[in-house]
Order: sequence, then C-alpha cells, then structure tokens
Amino acid sequence: MFKVLTLNNIAVEGLRRLPRDHYEVASEIAHPDAIILRSFKMHDMEIPETVAAIGRAGAGTNNIPVERMSECGVPVFNAPGANANAVKELAIAGLLLAARNICPAEGYVKGLTEDGDALNKAVEAGKKQFVGFELPGRTLGVIGLGAIGVEVANAALDLGMNVIGFDPAITVRRAWQLSAGVSKAETLDQLFRHADAITCHVPLIDATRGLVNRDRLELLNDGATLINLARGGVVDDAAALEALESGKLHAYISDFPTRELIEHPKVVALPHLGASTGEAEANCAVMVADNVRDYLENGNIRYSVNFPECRMPRAEAHRVTIANANVPNMVGQISTRLADAGLNIEDLLNKSIGNLAYTIVDVNGQVTPELEASLRGIEGVLRVRNLGLPH
Repeated sequence: MFKVLTLNNIAVEGLRRLPRDHYEVASEIAHPDAIILRSFKMHDMEIPETVAAIGRAGAGTNNIPVERMSECGVPVFNAPGANANAVKELAIAGLLLAARNICPAEGYVKGLTEDGDALNKAVEAGKKQFVGFELPGRTLGVIGLGAIGVEVANAALDLGMNVIGFDPAITVRRAWQLSAGVSKAETLDQLFRHADAITCHVPLIDATRGLVNRDRLELLNDGATLINLARGGVVDDAAALEALESGKLHAYISDFPTRELIEHPKVVALPHLGASTGEAEANCAVMVADNVRDYLENGNIRYSVNFPECRMPRAEAHRVTIANANVPNMVGQISTRLADAGLNIEDLLNKSIGNLAYTIVDVNGQVTPELEASLRGIEGVLRVRNLGLPH
C-alpha cells in the first residue's frame, strides 16, 4: 500500500488514477511515499524521509525545493503541456482585450448613471474614447516555445498575425509542432525590434528574471501590448509602467498583480488565471498522478524536472532502482555488487542529466536487505528502491 499526501485540492480525475486497493490518499497522512500538490509552498516544510517522489499538478516548480530533493534522490514531477490550451486561450484573450480596449470600455459603461435616451447618448458619446485596432498584419513576439508558447504562436498565425518566436533551447518535439509560418528570432533584441505585442511563456529562473526590461521595451514599436502569464519577475513591472506612461506600451496584461499594477488604468491585472480552468486542472492532475504512480510501482521516470527520463518495460523479474551522482564507474560498481550477491542482470537502463544519474536494474532473484545496504554504501548513491516483482 502506497501512501500519498496531498497539499492542495487535487482534481478528482487525477486522484482516480491511484486505485484505492493500492493507494491511501489524504491531506493528512504519516510517512507518505509521495506528495502531490499544486501551489503549496514547500520550501519551509519538513519533508519526511519516506517521500520518494513529489508531483506538481502544473508546470512550474518554484514552490518546491527541487535542489534539496535532488540531493535526496527524489524526482520532482510536473505536468508540462497539460494546461497549455488554457494558457493559450487566455493569451489570445489578452491580445483581444488590449486591441479593443474592452476593460476600460466596460468600466466606462459600468460608471454611467443615465437611463433611456440619455443613456444611449452617453454610450454613443463615449465610444470614441475606446477606438481599437485589429490583429491581422500585426506582429506578435513569443518568448519561450515550449508547449504553451507553440500553441500561442500557432493560434496567433490563425488570427492573421505575423509571429516571431525566440527559444534557444526549443526541443525537437516542439519544433515539429510549431507552424512553419512562425519566424525565428536569433536574439531577444531582434524579436523586440519587430514586435507590436509580446507574450512571455518561460519559467522564472536566474536567466529569465527581468527578461523584459527597460532597454528591451524601448525596442518595441510604439503602442505595443505586453502579456505576462508566465511568472511574476519575468517582467520588470516598474519598466512596464514607465513604458505605459510614455506610450511605448498601449496595454499590459499581467497574471501577477501588484498594488502599482492594479492602480494603473492601462493594466489588466488578473488573479493568476492562466491555468485556472476545470479542464486544465484535471489534465494536470491526471498527468502527474500517472507519472508518480509509474515511478512508485515501476521506478520509471517521465516528466521529471530534476532527473533524466528513464523508462524500462517491466518483466517477471525483481527490480531495483538507484539514484546517484553522475560519476564514473557507478554502473560497474552496481553490477559488481549484484554479481557478488549471486544475481544475474536480466535488463538494465542507465540515464543521466547534469550531475544526476538514474539506473533501473531487473535481476533474476530477490534483492535482500543486505544487498540494499551494500548498494546504498556505494559512494555517490543517493537513494535505492527495492521494487521486487511486478504487481
């Protein structure tokens, strides 16, 4: 029986993927084998040593102490792409909100106190304040071409926009999904110089903090739109407010409100709505539950932010997994310990990423507690899991 601790309300569609005959799932549980969460901040949390996996039902993992978990040999899973459609739709909505001045126009109408003919006259008199523009022919710059950025870029093309994308680390998979009509910028400055609108879809890391700054905003065409549904901190909000005052920006749509943003009339500040749809929450929960379950039961890793993808089909053999520092001769030492215990290796898979490595080994006999201890004693080994025979 595996124990799973939930730190937020997780969509029932995801929890159903953890069958009750093999899983105990609760918001309060002792000695959990795994933790599944959404936005709960874990950095100050005392994480039990029994925890073998952490699953984030969403894309970003800033709320999880990933480095600390790596040192303990604990993979952190996320759900990249599961909320892509929800964020894409909000990004396109942001472009339309800005282009047609919908929020200030709606505010104007809400403030009218007249009725009847007087109301009609006030409506007609006010509409000239909110004359907008159309999107076809304008250029959208998409920063970050992961699952979300690719969908936004393709959707903007369908609206008749010109689209420029920038992502020096784009994967082959995402490149195949990206429409051939999307131009590729060689640098961020090149993207900003040609853009009438910018939308950000990158994680918040040291390299992206303040990525949209004063100097880059100055490169935009006048009257541009800025959209940040990625993370607070990716945009220098003070610089964005200055650009609104100068007219360099026409509107700023941010999912990360501050008091200064809320009070500015040209800012549409949203309460972190990017992935807030029932469908996105269900998709994220299902994806992360499936991957946590596969890891707990089979030792397979898919969509981990700190460990390499490592999946091996399960045969009628005893399985042991080893998380370790990526150092020479680790597989050799593991193989020697298994051989010394009289076990034959039936299958083995070793993968590495950065300074971490992970090995799945199927052997022809039971892995005893003594052998487990021997494997843990290898210098550089972070965690050993004895999974036994398949269920």
